[in-house]
Amino acid sequence: MSTKPTNVEEIKKELIAKMPTKVARKRAKAMTPGGEGGEIPEIQANVRTIPGIITQRGCTYAGCKGVVLGPSRDIVNLTHGPIGCGFYSWLTRRNQTDAGPDGENFIPYSFSTDMTEHDIVFGGMKKLAAAIQEAYDNFHPKAISVFSTCPVGLIGDDIHAVARQMQEKLGITVFANSCEGYKGVSQSAGHHIANNQIMKHVIGTNDTPVEGKFKVNMLGEYNIGGDAFEIERILEKCGFTLVATFSGNSTVEDFRVAHYADLNTVMCHRSLNYVAEMMETKFGIPWIKVNFIGAEASAKSLRRMAAYFEDQELMDRVEKVIAEELEIVKKVVDEIRPRTEGKTAMLFVGGSRAHHYQELFGELGMEILGAGYEFAHRDDYEGRHVLPTIKVDADSRNIEELDIEPDPERFKPRKTPEQLEALNAKGLDFKGYEGMMGMMKKDSMVIDDINHYETEKLIEMLKPDIFCAGIKEKYIIQKMGVPLKQLHNYDMGGPYAGFNGAINWYHDIDRMVNTKVWRLMKAPWQTDGPELEASYVAQ
Repeated sequence: MSTKPTNVEEIKKELIAKMPTKVARKRAKAMTPGGEGGEIPEIQANVRTIPGIITQRGCTYAGCKGVVLGPSRDIVNLTHGPIGCGFYSWLTRRNQTDAGPDGENFIPYSFSTDMTEHDIVFGGMKKLAAAIQEAYDNFHPKAISVFSTCPVGLIGDDIHAVARQMQEKLGITVFANSCEGYKGVSQSAGHHIANNQIMKHVIGTNDTPVEGKFKVNMLGEYNIGGDAFEIERILEKCGFTLVATFSGNSTVEDFRVAHYADLNTVMCHRSLNYVAEMMETKFGIPWIKVNFIGAEASAKSLRRMAAYFEDQELMDRVEKVIAEELEIVKKVVDEIRPRTEGKTAMLFVGGSRAHHYQELFGELGMEILGAGYEFAHRDDYEGRHVLPTIKVDADSRNIEELDIEPDPERFKPRKTPEQLEALNAKGLDFKGYEGMMGMMKKDSMVIDDINHYETEKLIEMLKPDIFCAGIKEKYIIQKMGVPLKQLHNYDMGGPYAGFNGAINWYHDIDRMVNTKVWRLMKAPWQTDGPELEASYVAQ
């Protein structure tokens, strides 16, 4: 019987022990301890998954269509590819929306050109044009976005030419995304591509002024399980005017006037940081990183947003809202925390979620044994200060880099350099993100692009009380006797953002880590039940 590893280096050695030498050497670079209170170690990230390893990652197309643009309710998002890729033509992440007074909501529909062998041989551009026409005739959308899948890139269909042709014919915005699944390291490449295309074709295309005070955009919030509804409630209660959310519960018209916001706030750093950077360059809108996952994190984000506007009435109102909300939250925490104190968790999910949700576990007194991302870059782990040291590789060069310049008519710096510097000194940290590793204890495990083998070994060694990941891992992990909480689509839970979301999370985690059913769980191969035998007789 093997001894249980007691530190990160021992865990790492155990994880890579049975791997081929070359594979083990590469995977070791993707495993580090946390960096709380000291120097942040360098981690290998945003490199291609080793062939043959069962990864949690998705593809470039999934990141472009499934994550960034899919949650927009009144854009027809059309997949150009075989119907098998239609898994992400019809959203599976439980992105919710309020159809609004016009009733337009295309999220429940699956739009696909359904390419066949004939189209692969002879080309699918005519079929794509016909599909765009059919979508317009049936739904009359304000915009249509086209997404290419792997076969489209291989046969060379010019989806951008078709989009330009149909835009001229229909008189609406039609744009295309060259997001073939194989194009990048992971779905992260798809995020970047979607950011580029909405910046080129949608953002800032309507100069109708937006009414309201303290105007903000929320970038990287996708309204999974209703998160955006809760954030909208809080912002309205505080007195902020939310111009656009990218892209949960938003419309194409919201995107068009997003340049009227005075502050961009970034929830998911990886998926929408590109738009934040480009909008600052083009329109003069500063951005800050926020986190509305966790009651204390939400309060901190609201205070920083209010401080940016330097309005005492707004700051006082924000403090009043925080006090009201936290009073309710505290009652629930005080009831539940004695049952969750000291329990352990692991989080291996995409975006900023493996970072953000550590706040909620901390509020329950739970310990994080390990965490990591599916598609992060080094700056998501180590902080944005490492950006100048990251080498641009061939995969990154596959993604178009837009040459953004200040707009001659719309560029309007919201703050002077002196004002920004003064606010920075107060903790606003413009264009800053400390990354995940700085908040993780040195005896915790950080692993990028964790694979199935490593997942099972970690659970065997450390035996967490709960594991957070996605649907691909869910049932296998539960068969190991550990409850799994999906953080890609929340199963049937949520919202988990904001103050009400925190309360929902406390109750759900309390139930999951304290139910006895997981201790009784045995996989079929672990039971000693009778085996069924059968024979086949040729007819």
